[in-house]
Amino acid sequence: MSVSFEGRVVLVTGAGGGLGKEYALAFAERGASVVVNDLGADTKGGGKSSAAADKVVEEIRAKGGKAVANYDSVEDGEKVIQTALDEFGRIDILVNNAGILRDRSFARTSDLDWDLIQRVHLRGSFLVTRAAWNHMKNQKFGRIIMTTSAAGIYGNFGQANYSAAKLGLLGLANTLAIEGRKYNVHCNTIAPVAGSRLTETVMPPDLVASLKPEYVAPMVLWLCNEQCQENGGLFEVGAGWIGKLRWERSQGQIVRQKNQPATPEVVRDQWDKICDFTDATKPTSIQESLQSIVSALSSVESDEEVGANPTSASVASASGINPAEAVGQTLPPSTFSYTHTQCILYALGVGMSTKDPDHLRFLYEGHEDFSCLPTFGVIVSQAAMMDGGLSSVPGLNIDFTQVLHGEQYLELYKPLPTSGELTSKTSIADVLDKGSGAVILLDVNTYSGDELVCYNQFSVFVVGAGGFGGKRSSEKAKASLPPPNRAPDAVVIDSTTRDQAALYRLSGDWNPLHIDPSFAAMGGFKAPILHGLCSFGFAARHVLKQFADNDPSRFKAIKVRFVKPVMPGQSLQTEMWKEGNRIHIQCKVKETDAVVLAGAYVDLHGASEEASPENLTQGGGLQSELVFAEIGRRIKDVGPTMVKKVNAVFGWEITKDGKNAAQWTIDLKNGAGSLHKGPLSGKADVTFTVADGDFMEVVQGKLNPQKAFFSGKLKVRGNIMLSQKLEVILKDYAKL
Repeated sequence: MSVSFEGRVVLVTGAGGGLGKEYALAFAERGASVVVNDLGADTKGGGKSSAAADKVVEEIRAKGGKAVANYDSVEDGEKVIQTALDEFGRIDILVNNAGILRDRSFARTSDLDWDLIQRVHLRGSFLVTRAAWNHMKNQKFGRIIMTTSAAGIYGNFGQANYSAAKLGLLGLANTLAIEGRKYNVHCNTIAPVAGSRLTETVMPPDLVASLKPEYVAPMVLWLCNEQCQENGGLFEVGAGWIGKLRWERSQGQIVRQKNQPATPEVVRDQWDKICDFTDATKPTSIQESLQSIVSALSSVESDEEVGANPTSASVASASGINPAEAVGQTLPPSTFSYTHTQCILYALGVGMSTKDPDHLRFLYEGHEDFSCLPTFGVIVSQAAMMDGGLSSVPGLNIDFTQVLHGEQYLELYKPLPTSGELTSKTSIADVLDKGSGAVILLDVNTYSGDELVCYNQFSVFVVGAGGFGGKRSSEKAKASLPPPNRAPDAVVIDSTTRDQAALYRLSGDWNPLHIDPSFAAMGGFKAPILHGLCSFGFAARHVLKQFADNDPSRFKAIKVRFVKPVMPGQSLQTEMWKEGNRIHIQCKVKETDAVVLAGAYVDLHGASEEASPENLTQGGGLQSELVFAEIGRRIKDVGPTMVKKVNAVFGWEITKDGKNAAQWTIDLKNGAGSLHKGPLSGKADVTFTVADGDFMEVVQGKLNPQKAFFSGKLKVRGNIMLSQKLEVILKDYAKL
């Protein structure tokens, strides 16, 4: 497949001669429409002439190509780009090549010498690129070349002004590569070595003659082709040779100890080790760069001896994601203290209003049924996402500017209190390789004292972090589900306000993407967007009102997948399908019909009517649910008596069809006793694993617990002697 530029529009600055001319001719030869920009100045920036650009345009047209001249200075970037738009209707590729020289030793460099170089090389490239940037973003394609120099990379006598500008271009290109990546706008930097008006002042004539510009052009064309996915690269190129450069860093050395100052004497004594490039690392991002600093701080705080950075070697060897290291890691616990004020503020943030009388129980602390909205459960747990704890997890060396919130699951084990102090414990449940990115599953269990209140699973997608050879799916992931293939049973339309994001952020998500127009623009949005978890809250309360009479005790769980953003002021349309106690939902923007929440559902607890084994089975549920529900009721009635008799904590893992279907903890050791459903907390004295059907046979007296154990139907972990008290619980307190 040939490298073609048919249909592409290319702008080359400084294209009246040398490298720029060669680029323009080469692009035109392969089908591009070319804007040949050249001010016609001399090598020091003086004078002006249209002759150079016109001559190149004539040569291209004589060969049947398409080209137009532009004579503006690169400091008039908008005018330069406008020529491409006026003549060809678009801009696809920009090669920033224009440059001048004003070489002086540093002591003799005047303000004018310095300023002219910065204006043409650095500021000129900035202005032309800025004029092209949004056009490239909007069309989801762009290729940009910045031109640095060996003088910028290594330094060169007599070129302090030129070296500073050229290395500045590299920094600009590196940031553009990050910001443009999601829009397929790539930016790379070349340091060309070729005979030209600029290099003839610093190279011997015979060398200038042999370093032909046409030896550099093929590299520029490849980097600008849509087949090339290189982004953020730095290359030296000349004489038909191409080499890629990268940063290298020594292992480094920690030069202070806890509660002791660093001193120049310690730096002196460790100097050889500081400068030792044995087993050097090769950081490629700010995150990798900071890792050593963070690790050093951790080592100092743990009172380790002065020595080498303990983790830099692992950072070097890791490709960024290492599931073997990350999975199972825990983050530091986080505490969330709140009053009724935060509950009310959250309710307002997800669209509740005193205009609806049903909403007053969530907005007025003096209401006889004052309650906390169930989805406030994500707020008390979101420190796992907000506090930067992921940056300290081994095996998760990721670019946090590329992290997106992909999916969310929330399950409540009791209604949330309207005030209190809750503690959340977070672990990395799994890491998945999706090719184009990585998915990190974070399990967050939130407790009030020792009692589990709610469980969240945050699913975050890290753009560009895939390809590490990991698995694509996980049994630990809470799956999203499609809605039934029929018309929805109910539809609710609710308008957001212009200030919805500004209000919701007061609940703790301070990301400027939702309030700062300039920050939103950097993310590719015309205006700040609504928080995904705000839409999540809207949809959940629609279900709660439509199918649960706004009773928060009926709420069990919610799962959503975030698809597209919502703009504050747009209307949310929630479509709902009732299937037993599960309400499938899909949320759209009414004005555009764009789906914003998909694969979503809300699970409700049944109303006051009694359940039976028959309808549980027909609904695909577990018969054991009935038993545990009855045990829960008995604990409420006679919990202290049960605690005195049993004095133990029992964990239950109920399986169905060989898979884990439910987990329960019966605490008959602490306080008045308690029962909760969800991931086991680790405090159980003994844990039983049994199939749902076998469990029912034990409860009904058809299967002796000891026989179940010896036959392998009942598995026990922990204090096996406590199994003797099992019969007491099941016979006396689990009668249906």
